[in-house]
Amino acid sequence: MAKVKLSAMMEEKQLLSFEVFPPKTDKGMENLPGTIDKLCEFKPEYISCTYGAGGTNVGKNMDVCKMIQNAGTTPVTHFTCIGNTREGIKEQLQGYLDNGIDHMLALRGDLPFGWTGTGGDFKYATDLVAYVRKEFGDKIEIAVAGSPEGHISCRSLDADIAVLKQKQDNGADYIMTQLCWDMEQFRYWLDAIRCAGITMPVDVGIMPILDQAATINMALSRNGCVMPRELCEIISKNWIFPNPFDKEPFDAAVDQKKADFKKAGIEYTINQIDEYRAIGVNGIHLYALNKWKDVTDIINESGIRTLV
Repeated sequence: MAKVKLSAMMEEKQLLSFEVFPPKTDKGMENLPGTIDKLCEFKPEYISCTYGAGGTNVGKNMDVCKMIQNAGTTPVTHFTCIGNTREGIKEQLQGYLDNGIDHMLALRGDLPFGWTGTGGDFKYATDLVAYVRKEFGDKIEIAVAGSPEGHISCRSLDADIAVLKQKQDNGADYIMTQLCWDMEQFRYWLDAIRCAGITMPVDVGIMPILDQAATINMALSRNGCVMPRELCEIISKNWIFPNPFDKEPFDAAVDQKKADFKKAGIEYTINQIDEYRAIGVNGIHLYALNKWKDVTDIINESGIRTLV
């Protein structure tokens, strides 16, 4: 059985956790332990680490999970099944267990750009959850993704909720949500999953609003998220000409606009955290983006974790 049951802890109190990713450069990997140590000053119940489709960065993912362990908190590895075989999945997860890592976020994932291998043995995260439970019993605690607006690959929100119920039936322990800025939609979804018999704790994924291009990219290129008027206004009022994706913008006020955007974005993020906490979610899972300074400001100003 997993040493720490995060799902059980969520029944007792609202958790705080972070997400980091394996840096692509050696310099980034050298700097990451310091960032993780800074995040651990807030005594998060866990820190998750992203993972490439088909296990493309499994080595670095393992290294980062060990950094999280060494910093004194629970590592949760993201784990994608697409492009992976049954035996490959079993071997990799046994490797995690052998290193004391017994928490995972079970994902379908997407095939990397230019992938030439097969699609693997499993098409969906529901299959991965069932397989892990069959092969490893309760040795691994399994989180699954939830999409308050519906996954963009799913035919409807109802179908997506049905799939989430199937993940629970197959042995999942708790839900990590995709980011959602539409609070009215989130409330509807939370009511709908409970009506569907989904009792798993809900840990909410929150991406700090720090950079225009990153915010637009995360919303539209991957998730099809609704961007509320208030968020759109923050982007519009600080728009970098010709556009925030241009590496060499001709906007003379670019530095001031970036600073103003970040200030307004942090305030927006704090207000969103307040709303989620007031709804009564089981955890706040903050995407740290491998940056501790901005996250520190958000945690301190939101008052989500008092250090005594």
